[in-house]
Amino acid sequence: MEENEFVERIIFCDETSFHISGKVNGHNVRIWGTEKPHAQIELQHAPPKVNVFCAVYRENVHSPFFPTEATITGDSFLGMLENWLLPQLNTSYDDYILQMDGAHPPPHFHRNVQVLLNRVLQQRWIGRAA
Repeated sequence: MEENEFVERIIFCDETSFHISGKVNGHNVRIWGTEKPHAQIELQHAPPKVNVFCAVYRENVHSPFFPTEATITGDSFLGMLENWLLPQLNTSYDDYILQMDGAHPPPHFHRNVQVLLNRVLQQRWIGRAA
């Protein structure tokens, strides 16, 4: 970590879901206020949502990717890596390190995703092993 070159090579990637109903994922978002709210909001079960994936490298934010699936699976995540993210990164940068987030359930840790990353980014990706 003390090497500046290491930090400058990291590309962070993450995804999130935006619920059309206004539902907020309380696990990842904190809302602070001076008073306790007393309003109740009725939410529907499995509301429609839009998934968004993005990669950030120093001063560059790669255009967001909008998966068409309602739920990201290991196979859909693998397709996104192969067809969208890795081609973009490989044409833009020579030597980078891909930092995966700690998503759970684990589409990032699908066996085929790990095989791809180990083959294409040998010892140049950071993530949790399955």
